[in-house]
Amino acid sequence: MSNPPIYLDCHATTPMDSRVLKAMLPYFTEHFGNPSSIIHAYGWEAEAAVKQARELIANTINCEPVEIIFTSGATEANNLAIKGVAEANFNRGRHLITIATEHRAVLDPCRYLESLGFEITYLSVSKNGLIDLNQLEKAIKPETILVSVMAANNEIGVLQPISAIGEMCHQHQILFHTDAAQAIGKIPLDVKSMNMDLMSLTAHKIYGPKGIGALYVRRRNPKVRISSQIQGGSQERGMRSGTLSTPQIVGFAKALELALEEMESESKRQIQLRDSLWQQISQLEGIHLNGDRQRRLPGNLNISIEGVDGAALLLGLQPTVAVSSGSACSSTGTTPSHVLTALGHSPSLANASLRFGIGRFNTSEEIDQVAKQLLTIISSLRKAQNYRDAILSNHQS
Repeated sequence: MSNPPIYLDCHATTPMDSRVLKAMLPYFTEHFGNPSSIIHAYGWEAEAAVKQARELIANTINCEPVEIIFTSGATEANNLAIKGVAEANFNRGRHLITIATEHRAVLDPCRYLESLGFEITYLSVSKNGLIDLNQLEKAIKPETILVSVMAANNEIGVLQPISAIGEMCHQHQILFHTDAAQAIGKIPLDVKSMNMDLMSLTAHKIYGPKGIGALYVRRRNPKVRISSQIQGGSQERGMRSGTLSTPQIVGFAKALELALEEMESESKRQIQLRDSLWQQISQLEGIHLNGDRQRRLPGNLNISIEGVDGAALLLGLQPTVAVSSGSACSSTGTTPSHVLTALGHSPSLANASLRFGIGRFNTSEEIDQVAKQLLTIISSLRKAQNYRDAILSNHQS
């Protein structure tokens, strides 16, 4: 692209950091061995690289390296956690709890389990997108085996009270899983202090490679039993068969290392950019902030705009700004965001929404440019809509 649009869709994916790519490259060519082939030097090199990466990721979330199971991404990790727990523990109970604003990678496995006879409770959220802990407590049954609540929402960026949810689950001897795909590397995560039993991770939201993720599976207090979803080998303690991708695993670890080093300073910078964008565009009436104002990811801003057509809004921004109206996994659909309708928005208001994902490489100049363009487009669309309404009213009279 000769003049690429300003990229503000970092919740969909992030550009790979050049430092990550540099760390990965030798493992495509020079150190190309299979980490499971430990009878010669090529395998030893790959095994050592995977071991080092596993240790770094484990240290990041305060767990043991053996508790990290590598997957192809957070979607597979979610499926392994939810289906794996359900299959391994169905004699204990067949009831699971999640929330209505979860990613499809959690909701769809839950619906699959419903087709097999499991009972799933989908809790609603408050208007700010946060779960009601009292509602969760009331939903727990003797046969409940798993609660799955995401750490940070992929659309509206809200941060759920994960520690409190985990503590409640442990009091009832229920396993707790969280999808932390959007949270890892952006907010501190500690599986012990936050009472997590399973946690899904991915690399491409933190400037790492696509196609690599991980699932944390607690080994003790309590020991989590899950059934594998991919058979065909003994890799990853038998929980996830398949040859490990050494370059991607190395890239995942490097991306996470960089994210942790820069977390504090980058968080402050992104909050400043986010707040600047909001202050500039909220001067117009009829602009709604979606999600809790304080408990949200530093780089997230999700807004709904009254009096405009959602498709026209995106079309107006498209040539110069890369932004989405919701989850990248459902952006090709025509139905309104299930997250925004769960907040109480009408279909038309939910469709007239924008999700800004501010990232490491965005600048204040870009934010000012986007804000200026957005204000112009909104004003233009509203004038056109008012004109159409007036014409229609005259014809009817």
